[in-house]
Amino acid sequence: MQLEPSEEIRAATAAPPLLEIVGLHMSFGTVEVLKGIDLAIAERELVFIIGPSGSGKSTLLRCCNRLEEPVSGRIFVAGAEITAPKVDLNAFRQRIGMVFQSFNLYPHLTALSNVSLALRKVARNSRAVANEKAMAALERVGLRDKAESYPSQLSGGQQQRVAIARALALEPQLMLFDEPTSALDPELVGDVLEVMKDMKDAGMTMLVVSHEMRFAQSAADRVVFMDNGVIVEQGPPARIFGRAEHQRTRDFLRQVEH
Repeated sequence: MQLEPSEEIRAATAAPPLLEIVGLHMSFGTVEVLKGIDLAIAERELVFIIGPSGSGKSTLLRCCNRLEEPVSGRIFVAGAEITAPKVDLNAFRQRIGMVFQSFNLYPHLTALSNVSLALRKVARNSRAVANEKAMAALERVGLRDKAESYPSQLSGGQQQRVAIARALALEPQLMLFDEPTSALDPELVGDVLEVMKDMKDAGMTMLVVSHEMRFAQSAADRVVFMDNGVIVEQGPPARIFGRAEHQRTRDFLRQVEH
């Protein structure tokens, strides 16, 4: 019997979910990392995932564009199943942008070329069209004037903003962020968070794994606390940070605040 998107999950958001995860299990060898995750994210929603290291947060994100293959469960993007057999993963991945903690820029390419590469190779745009879209994406992240700079000429924060521009250039429906500021010096974090805030204000749907708790409190629509491969609780930032229901959540937040 095939799983269908559950009505309970659909009821969790006012609008039909853009991203829907149903009964997701993931293991590495004998270690079960995800233990039946159900999660739905509405269009334009920013959902922040917090939790201790090893709780399965990054693995969950990587399953959402099948960089990791789940053992069981289903994932839907705009109602279409990314976990279906023989799915066109390249087409799906154009709809799902992902930004990692490491910038993964090509060192021998300029910022413009790093951003335009997928537009030419994956989206099959001409060089002229790809460059035009890439420049627009760089402008969105405040780096139009760095288009001809190489990664070695950019700060870590600027490199991460180029990586965000690269994902944005493909005009995804959903953006996944896996610890996007963890590799940055503290003084460079603010510029990246500002870009993410601008993206939210522009209506981008975002799923973010991060330890930037202040940003979660100010920008997130919903906070999800994970531990040991399960979602312990979720809710608006004011409730999770102010009056969490579970002791495990309260203990975690107490530790990260010190």
